[in-house]
Amino acid sequence: MSAMRVKQLANEMNMDPKDLVKKLNEIGIAVKTHASPMSEDDVKLARQKLAKEVVEAGGKVDAATKKKVEAELKKTKEKEQEELEERKRAREAELKEREAHRRKTGAKKPETSAASESKSKKDVAVSAADIKEAVKKIATETKDSGLSKLEKQILEEKDRAKREAAAKKLLAQVKKNKAEADKKARVEQNLRHKNAPKVDANKPAQAKPKKKLTTPQSSDRFKSLLEQVESEKKRMSKAAAAAATTKKNAQVVPELENAESGEDRYKQMAVEVEKLQRDKVLAEARAAVQAAASKAGEGRRKKRKEKREEEARERAEAEAIAKGLDPSLVLDESVVEIPEGASVGKVSELLGVPSGDIVKRLFLLGSPLTLTQMMSNDLIELIADDLDRKVRIVSPDEEYAVVINDTEDDLKPRPPVVTVMGHVDHGKTSLLDAIRHTGVVSSEAGGITQHIGASVVTINDRQITFIDTPGHEAFTAMRARGAQVTDVIVLVVAADDGVMPQTIEAINHAKAANVPIVVAVNKVDKDGANPERVRTELTEYGVIPEEWGGSNMFVDVSAKKKLHIDDLLETILLQADVLELKANPDALASGFVIESNLDKGRGPVATVLVQRGTLHPGDTVVAGSSYGRVRALINPKGEHVKQAVPADPVEILGLGSVPVAGDEFRVFADERDARHLAEERALRERLAEQQKGHMTLDELFGKIEEGKTVDLNLILKADVQGSIEALVDAFSKMDQSEVRINVVHSAVGGITETDVTLAAASDAVIIGFNVRPTGKSRQNAEREKVDIRLYNVIYKAIEDINAARVGMLSPDIVEKDTGIAEVRETFKVPKAGTIAGCYVLEGEISRDDKVRVVRDGTVVFEGEIGSLRHLKDDVKTIRSGFECGIGVSGFQDVKIGDTIEAYTLETVERTE
Repeated sequence: MSAMRVKQLANEMNMDPKDLVKKLNEIGIAVKTHASPMSEDDVKLARQKLAKEVVEAGGKVDAATKKKVEAELKKTKEKEQEELEERKRAREAELKEREAHRRKTGAKKPETSAASESKSKKDVAVSAADIKEAVKKIATETKDSGLSKLEKQILEEKDRAKREAAAKKLLAQVKKNKAEADKKARVEQNLRHKNAPKVDANKPAQAKPKKKLTTPQSSDRFKSLLEQVESEKKRMSKAAAAAATTKKNAQVVPELENAESGEDRYKQMAVEVEKLQRDKVLAEARAAVQAAASKAGEGRRKKRKEKREEEARERAEAEAIAKGLDPSLVLDESVVEIPEGASVGKVSELLGVPSGDIVKRLFLLGSPLTLTQMMSNDLIELIADDLDRKVRIVSPDEEYAVVINDTEDDLKPRPPVVTVMGHVDHGKTSLLDAIRHTGVVSSEAGGITQHIGASVVTINDRQITFIDTPGHEAFTAMRARGAQVTDVIVLVVAADDGVMPQTIEAINHAKAANVPIVVAVNKVDKDGANPERVRTELTEYGVIPEEWGGSNMFVDVSAKKKLHIDDLLETILLQADVLELKANPDALASGFVIESNLDKGRGPVATVLVQRGTLHPGDTVVAGSSYGRVRALINPKGEHVKQAVPADPVEILGLGSVPVAGDEFRVFADERDARHLAEERALRERLAEQQKGHMTLDELFGKIEEGKTVDLNLILKADVQGSIEALVDAFSKMDQSEVRINVVHSAVGGITETDVTLAAASDAVIIGFNVRPTGKSRQNAEREKVDIRLYNVIYKAIEDINAARVGMLSPDIVEKDTGIAEVRETFKVPKAGTIAGCYVLEGEISRDDKVRVVRDGTVVFEGEIGSLRHLKDDVKTIRSGFECGIGVSGFQDVKIGDTIEAYTLETVERTE
């Protein structure tokens, strides 16, 4: 069983890999990164130690551990529930005890002492000053607090008002009942006093008279009065019972308890006075609360309005920043927005200035234009500055810019996009060939990649999109494009060659794009391979292996023998899992053009990489200044597909022209918007071309007199747009101090008769890269004496153009043998040194020839002839069959048996 990595264990436990690394180190398992391997014992220990946290987080562990931890959690929850129930029962018992105590205290209330009654009254009474102070405090707190506190205060006041109204009603009823009872008592007392005998206090006491029987009339009258009294008593007892019932059901008002218990009239009056005074204070408090609430409401409405305006400004500022604009210009209402390339009439209309005034100012600036002519951005800004107005030039891209606001629910996982980079001939395409099991290398001219190729590989039901980039230095721009659209970069370094210039450049591209690097050390099967040296060299450029404490993964592979290819793919997928790549597949499609070319049978063809949304046949697409409706989608296998989701590379057919590689493409819902944007971009390109500076006649004549000005005009034709970019970039880096290189025309496709005509008119050289002349273009070129150079490897084209830049092609230097002489004797001559006595075997040896001394088939010296004599005479030449003496300049070690070969150097002009 292979060792499990930290990332895989994190996926199993549903944890973040970084958090898992920290926890593993805390429990004593030493790991460095998410890709570190773990032994079986470490994995088992981690599962046991971290099981409880994983269960709480909903992670996945083995069943036994999960069951045990779930039982512990269940036991803890049951214990907490029991404690909660116990506290609830204790609380209910406490409440019952309090209620019983309150009822008992209420039953003994009539026996309460006067001191306690006075104390109760003292507690109830509230001074006016205290109430006013409380009102001030309430108003202040209301002013500072929110609307919720005001509403709470008002509800409390309403509740108190209801209780006071009920208390007033109850007091009135008690007073009424008491008054009726007093009245009846007085009536009964008067009747008793009226029927009692009258005694004069001044008269002496007399004997009691005999009892006198009453008459029937007086007896009946008294009886009726007693019945009235009894009935009135019954009515009053019923009223008292009803009042007691009402009191029992009514809300308790502390201020009236003493009044209801039979307190005298003065105490009741004191209570009523206090109530009236408190009513007045409460009325003032309510008025203050209402005023504060009204004022707070107005302030709150104002704050809400300001908050909405601030949020709108923040949204506008965020959108401006997302579009790459200056937020101060976007938010300033005084700034006038003018579309790029607007005419004079349009500018005058937007600025609200008479068109004649703008025409006059343009004339004074030296740029006379009519109302229908378009103004450049610089002219618009100059006119606005002259009129003391603020303007903002709105480009077509800005007008149709889209601010992406995808939610987390909209984003779905997508496959990774992997770019393969490295030095030329380090085996990038061979590595891709081993992965795809295709023969890509054999189709490339010279065995090197000339353009970007995209392909899709499926590994364990997971898709990986590979982009192959050229390693030659001329393809810098193409490698930069690959780094912009990629998620992971695979840096291929040959184990026998080490770090080279394009390797360093690829590292810089990856760091600039903030893309992680996976290093594939290729050619480890060769005899001189040294992977450790490659690792050491890469550390100097910030690419440090994980085993050395860095963050970059290294894999030793052999593309030729297909060694460790699966390990490389597993490493790529692991790196992609860490990145958590997502995209919204339901939006309108957008992405980048990887490559483009003009096909003879299909027309303009663009290879695009979808980054967001889904692309379908029939969609209206804009790529740079070209647009059109997608007629077909073709995957890397050459099959027609119905859609392209994020991270899918496809070829699209149906564009009106060939887009520039690196342009962003977008799908528009309305074809009119797409056409308008493409036309605006094309117009902007034409304006930029018109605004390029041209050399004046005076400057041209002055440089001709100095002998410095020579123009080398070129027409470039290639099979793909990326090759044209590479050639133009290489030509621009050449020294143009004496010769200026002008690319008169460049396009994708074969060399046509129109190209030959243009070259004849501009005295240009036609450079064809991976293309051939079509039709009668070759015959026309011969007739017009136009030079056509065809190449299939970019080195040759750059070298020949560089040679043409300096005025000529470098001639070939050829050696021409003139004669051979054999050394048969040597002589010592004073002042001349050693002289070789030779016999000329073949040819003719001249005094001006160069010679080489050959001994036993090995050249021991090369130089010139110092002296040539026949007998005693100096001669200029000596032919075969004659003897002669030859002195070799700077060489005295001539021996018998040596061979002297004479030759000359001739320059031969190149005709290729």
